[in-house]
Amino acid sequence: MPMQAHEIEALLRESFPNAEIQVGGTDGVHMSAMVVDESFRGLNRVQQQRAVYAALKGRMDGPSGELHALALTTKAPE
Repeated sequence: MPMQAHEIEALLRESFPNAEIQVGGTDGVHMSAMVVDESFRGLNRVQQQRAVYAALKGRMDGPSGELHALALTTKAPE
């Protein structure tokens, strides 16, 4: 079952409660997210994105994942 933007944001908010989070997309399968959080400071982009994928708690795992694609932007606040 496809995921809605508010569901993705809620999962991300659990791991990044103080982050600036924007989730876009309307089909529930191909979505985008921007996560700006202090916890990303000092991490490279791959490490940041792995943290976000971990926050999604397996929703993108394998062919039966609820979320097929997530265009992801991550960074520490400026």
